[in-house]
Amino acid sequence: MNDQTPHANTLDCLRQLIAFDTTSRNSNLQLIDWAEAHLTRFGARIRRSYNAERTKANLFATFGEGPGGVVLSGHTDVVPVDGQNWTTDPFQADIRDGRLYGRGACDMKGFIGVVLGQAEHFSRAALHSPLHVALSYDEEAGCLGIAPLLHDLAEAGIRPDGCIVGEPTSMQLVTAHKGGQIYRCTVKGHAAHSSLTPSGVNAIEYAARVITFIQDLSWREEAQGVRVDGLDVPFSTISTNVISGGSGRNIVPAQCEFFFDYRYVPGASPDGFINSIRAYVAEHVEPRMKRNHPHAGVAFERIGAVPALDPDEQSSITRLARSLLRPGPSAKVSYGTEAGFFQRAGVPSIVCGPGSIEQAHKPDEYVALAQLHQCELFIGKLLARLAEVQPA
Repeated sequence: MNDQTPHANTLDCLRQLIAFDTTSRNSNLQLIDWAEAHLTRFGARIRRSYNAERTKANLFATFGEGPGGVVLSGHTDVVPVDGQNWTTDPFQADIRDGRLYGRGACDMKGFIGVVLGQAEHFSRAALHSPLHVALSYDEEAGCLGIAPLLHDLAEAGIRPDGCIVGEPTSMQLVTAHKGGQIYRCTVKGHAAHSSLTPSGVNAIEYAARVITFIQDLSWREEAQGVRVDGLDVPFSTISTNVISGGSGRNIVPAQCEFFFDYRYVPGASPDGFINSIRAYVAEHVEPRMKRNHPHAGVAFERIGAVPALDPDEQSSITRLARSLLRPGPSAKVSYGTEAGFFQRAGVPSIVCGPGSIEQAHKPDEYVALAQLHQCELFIGKLLARLAEVQPA
């Protein structure tokens, strides 16, 4: 074993985690059952929270006694492998050339594997404040599981001092990230034969007007909007990514639906864009639609929202993480994580985990073994710090 090789416990746990097909459309209960059995074997106290159908669960495990403590948090679901050309079975961990391949190896079962692999060390440490492990469901489907988890903690009066979300950052400290909102826009028109176009309301054409306005907003934000240094895309963005509509080549379409994605920089108002779009529709789009048919119109539905992680360089968790990592500046990222939810719930949070986001969601996803080893060192130092004798 060289000094960049992760411990056997980490690799064993990661192999098991990857073997569970926890694609977001599936249940994660088998993984949660296994993780609970593993953690309780080493004395952890367990809480669960569920989705409405009780087909998916969050797990919250605690080592040590008392209030506060630090949370090590990760999501258990992964994105689909459908249509991807994998060299090996995506649900069978494969180690070669200093890398471990498998769906979720990077995003983010690698971090979870490191954490679970150190459960025995957690159980033996003389902790002066608790160490918590949080495993959530459906992060990839819009961060659906984290709200029930945080609600359960609030109901139980559990208020951690800080949270480390182990999304892949190449083990660099990330103190801020963009927020995001996803909307469905449904345009209801009125069907007519295409030879009688004036008697109909063309849902696709009116949807196109809204989409063009969205694009104009995006261009304006790029040129004139708030900029945050340190982000690879330092301004807020908005884009239309899926559209469907129409029922025939000679029928004025009565229905069109599209989805748009808004990614806003920390400090920006998450409601500014949608309010501008609603105002444009109310003033310029719907009045013209309703001239032809009173029931025509445009509706918006927010189907996903991830709060931004606002930078807090002086929070205790930021200062603690910085003291345990290699010297270097903190970073900001454009993707969203569950850290924003923890922060909004009053738990100061940062993001730091093994692997590169560039490998996430791709075929032959992998995490470098050296990254897993660095994460082990980080968690080991954190554990030692939480077990230090406190001054009287």
